[in-house]
This record gives sequence, C-alpha cells and structure tokens, in this order.
Amino acid sequence: MPGPLLLPMGCLALISTALLVTATWTDCWMVNSDDSVEVSHKCRGLWRECVTNVLDGIRTCDQYGSILARHPRRVVLTRSLLLLSGLLCGSGMLALLPALARVRLLMDRWRRLGFVAGLLLGAGGGREFTLGSFWFAAEVALERAALNPARGPLSGHWEWGWSLWFGIVGSAGCLVAALGLACSLSGPPGQCA
Repeated sequence: MPGPLLLPMGCLALISTALLVTATWTDCWMVNSDDSVEVSHKCRGLWRECVTNVLDGIRTCDQYGSILARHPRRVVLTRSLLLLSGLLCGSGMLALLPALARVRLLMDRWRRLGFVAGLLLGAGGGREFTLGSFWFAAEVALERAALNPARGPLSGHWEWGWSLWFGIVGSAGCLVAALGLACSLSGPPGQCA
C-alpha cells in the first residue's frame, strides 16, 4: 500500500514539470526596470528579446541570430540545463503515471517505478535549481550591482522576470516531489524512513 503522499507528490511533480517547460519556452527571464516613465516593456529571454508597447499593446520580438552564436554564459548554461531538466522531469512523470495507477500488470514493481520517477525528478530539479536558475539570477544581480558608466544613461537596468521565477519554483517543486516520493514509497504508510 503506498503512502498517503503519493498522489499529492504526483500532482506537485506534474505542476512543477509544467512550470519548467513553461520557463523554457517563455521569453521574460530579464525585465527592463528603468526608473523613468517608459512607454514600452522590455523582456529578454533565453531564445529572444521582446518589446511591448504599453499604449497599444503591440509586441515585437527579435530572435537571437543563431543558437550557436556567441551568447553570455548564463544564457547558454540555463538553456542547456532547462532542456535537460525538462527531459528528466518529463521522463520522471512518465515513470510515475503507472505507479500512481498501480497497474496490475506491474504487480509489485510500481514501487520501483516510483523510486525511478523520484530519482529522475530529483536529478532534473536539482540541476536546474542549483545551477541553472540560481546561476542566471546571480549573474543578473551581479550585472545590476556592477557600476559600469560605459553603459550610458539610457541603457536601463535588468531585473528578474517571471520566467526565471517559473524556473526556480518548478525546479524546487520537482525536488520536493522527489523527496516526497522517497518518503511515500520507502516504508509503511505515513512514515518516512
């Protein structure tokens, strides 16, 4: 009999994986936060940069020249870790579905599938949480803190965008789901080994 945490951890894993995938394809990792009154909202993502006119709502996006072009290390590292985390967490979700349903054909192997799902979710969420999102956030914070007069008065400042928060929350959720699965599947129901 699985522990009572199995279904809630499965739901958390599903929501967290969806947040990681959303963070991967959205383009608002950095938001321009200039102190002056502006008529546009600028977002930089991992794949493109977008400007939205506040007055009429028209949005214009510029794709980066090439994926293989020279990019800042935070973009390259976060791209690769997000793609890897999405694959690992997605595979973990696929392994978790039969464990949640406790398919009769699996007999007692549903517990093993749950452990495999927990390992995949932990590996995917852990990499992105510790390296990808936080590295990106630290680089943006260091760039903002650096006093660089060569940027000029109209260059603006960049702060963390909502896509970055989706990545952080999604990867943290995958880690919590992995720990919850380990607790739920390890011993008697309601007891964490």
